[in-house]
Amino acid sequence: MATIIEMPKLSDTMTEGTLVRWLKKPGDEIEVGMEIAEIETDKATMSMEAFDDGVLHEIYVQAGEKAPLGSKLALLLEEGEEPPAPGTEISSESNSTAVSEEAAPSSGAATPAVAAVPVADGARVKASPLARKIAADRGVNLARVQGTGPGGRIVKRDVENAPVGGSSSAPVAASAVAAIRPTFGPDDERIPLTGMRTIIAERLLASKTQIPHFYLNIDVNAAPLLAFRQQVNQASEKSDNANNYTINDFILKAVVQSTVAVPDVNASFDVDAIVRFASVNVSVAVAVDEGLVTPVIRDAQDKSLLEISQSVKDLATRARAKRLTPNEFAGGTLTVSNLGAYGIDSFDAIINPPQAFIIAISSIRKTPVVGANDQIVIGQRMAIGMSCDHRVIDGAIGAQYLAELRRLIESPALMLL
Repeated sequence: MATIIEMPKLSDTMTEGTLVRWLKKPGDEIEVGMEIAEIETDKATMSMEAFDDGVLHEIYVQAGEKAPLGSKLALLLEEGEEPPAPGTEISSESNSTAVSEEAAPSSGAATPAVAAVPVADGARVKASPLARKIAADRGVNLARVQGTGPGGRIVKRDVENAPVGGSSSAPVAASAVAAIRPTFGPDDERIPLTGMRTIIAERLLASKTQIPHFYLNIDVNAAPLLAFRQQVNQASEKSDNANNYTINDFILKAVVQSTVAVPDVNASFDVDAIVRFASVNVSVAVAVDEGLVTPVIRDAQDKSLLEISQSVKDLATRARAKRLTPNEFAGGTLTVSNLGAYGIDSFDAIINPPQAFIIAISSIRKTPVVGANDQIVIGQRMAIGMSCDHRVIDGAIGAQYLAELRRLIESPALMLL
């Protein structure tokens, strides 16, 4: 049977993708699981796998072209099958093969159909029948739910985690706010937004308009950390697991241990409740050519300093090469943004929703400080900022967290206990 290959959902924030290149050409035989194309999302370039066997008959979206989520990319036919007549309705690849989370794979049951739910603006939302039923029972507007099922379908867990109702509790889209447009002339350059930059704009606008930020700042003595790092690197050079530890590695380790010590910060606001997370999943801000990505070190509370160091190096390298998978961006419970390498003395970061706080790390700078016996000496100081969601974190809790972070940074040997 003829099958349409659609633009798949390859990241949690993806709304469109760029077809980087086709790995197969018309006439090629396709098997399930075979990589057939490379898709650039707002976060990375990823391989798209086939969900059906057949012969690639026709390609609709060429290399270098953009296509919205769920749009038609190509046509797949069975061996020896004639192309359908123009205007014939054709099923999509993801519909014909995807198994919803409500089905029990071990039971051998048939795959449930995926329903397309009409919405007010004429677009269509794809949702499983059970998701539709739960949405109707709970009063959830499916048009405002982001699907995590195959091909971006809305499934049971999406509706259960969605806010009830379709207006006041739903996110405000960036496009709902009237844009203040700049005035520019013929010699000025207007650069179209990339997918990544579009998502950054939308998420950060949502963060600043929906999350009540407040800011806490401390200035810590970084001299002990610099000395400790030197000692650790010297010892590492002589070991079998030689590794060059950066200041950021120690910062991440301290952030994780402080989160374990003050678990109230490791949480998120969820309409009528606060979700406290069992694991510390650290999103690490990484600058790339198109903007900023935040890959996640998962279960960081169980990782050693060496494991954290190796993880962040690997994630940063693959993020810049756009070779991360969607799950490596998902599930972060807090974010660390370090601009120390750029010489920034201090800054306040914007919270990465739906997280409840972000840590801003600045450069280590030499500055006069009052030392022992009230003498002015040269100190090594580092500014640390904490941006908090006041719905989740109160000032006293944030202060407690930063006090623990200061303790670890100024007595870094404690990180290894």
